[in-house]
Amino acid sequence: MSVSASSSILTVCKDAAGIAGNIFAFGLFVSPIPTFRRIVRNGSTEMFSGSPYIYALLNCLICMWYGTPFISPDNLMVLTVNSGGAVFQFVYIILFVTYEEKNRKVRTVGLLLAVLGLFAIIVFGSLQIADRVTRRVFVGSLSVASLISMFASPLFIIKLVIRTKSVEFMPFFLSLSTFLMSASFFLYGLLNFDVFVYVPNGIGTILGIVQLALYFYYKDASREESREPLIVSYA
Repeated sequence: MSVSASSSILTVCKDAAGIAGNIFAFGLFVSPIPTFRRIVRNGSTEMFSGSPYIYALLNCLICMWYGTPFISPDNLMVLTVNSGGAVFQFVYIILFVTYEEKNRKVRTVGLLLAVLGLFAIIVFGSLQIADRVTRRVFVGSLSVASLISMFASPLFIIKLVIRTKSVEFMPFFLSLSTFLMSASFFLYGLLNFDVFVYVPNGIGTILGIVQLALYFYYKDASREESREPLIVSYA
């Protein structure tokens, strides 16, 4: 097989993995919709916190910036998935602020502005780095750190499932979507020889496998043993 043919096959496989990752990510992006239906129906955010959506927005923005041609011109799928994620998170935040109590609304808006300001600093600062390799390493390192910080949520859920011996608060399809998206982008990163993509998604794939294993291990446990809410107020 010629080098050009091998390269073409590699590109097709990489793009297929990236497209699959985008599709599976959509399942994650729409997962908060039931929560926001409840918020709109009740006209109140109750005890829900908007912080997770703001942190998720920052993560999407940093990873989106990494996927742009200014940083890594060979990561179109990273750009598209995180652009879509940023749009979803921004819409969720707007809805959340609309129905939030006034005293908490000020804090949420302040946090959102801080995140947007931080992202602007990252964009401006990275563009001051003339060497493209150094610029890519800088933004790529930030994206890895951001993605790894997002693993706090699945780690918390894993700990909760083990402690309660119940999968009541770990929906199967959400865990499956997380695993499939992480595995797709892990493969995408490997085929693209991009350490800043396959390392964090490799970790995400492992956590996804652990979640699925725990689900099948504890799925028959009584759902009445635990009623502890996952979403709490950070106010």
